[in-house]
Amino acid sequence: MGAVVRRPVAVVAAIVLYLEAVGIVVINGVLATFVGKQNMSLDGLDPEAMAIGTWVMGGVFGVFLAACGTVLLVAGIRDRAPGRFGRILLVSCAVVHGVLGALTVGLVGWHAFAFLMVVLGLVVLSLVAYGTPGAEKSAEKSEDGGPVVSDGAATA
Repeated sequence: MGAVVRRPVAVVAAIVLYLEAVGIVVINGVLATFVGKQNMSLDGLDPEAMAIGTWVMGGVFGVFLAACGTVLLVAGIRDRAPGRFGRILLVSCAVVHGVLGALTVGLVGWHAFAFLMVVLGLVVLSLVAYGTPGAEKSAEKSEDGGPVVSDGAATA
């Protein structure tokens, strides 16, 4: 997949992840407000602690999604594969979206499931399109037209 497709996919995925990060923080803020106003305990838990925990969870998850979006945005702007940490972050983002999609279909509905699967597809497509860092170098040809030999093994 060429740069014609992978750069826009990475940028669109970054924008979607930024929007999702804002949405997650807002939704958790609304939930925290409702929990705080109702002043009800769940199995003896302090309502104030539950409200604070909801705010913290929303903030942490929002920062996680924004970091994933930043990795994709940098990859799209530079047109280079993310590094090891960025790839680990994006793979974990894809796994989270897959698991949340499976849970969401029964709890929220098919529209939320479809959204999560679109985000999952964008993240995975970005990962696959960029391949591994340094793969461009291993695909280079030597001066005689054959593959570059490194560590005694030919690479194609």
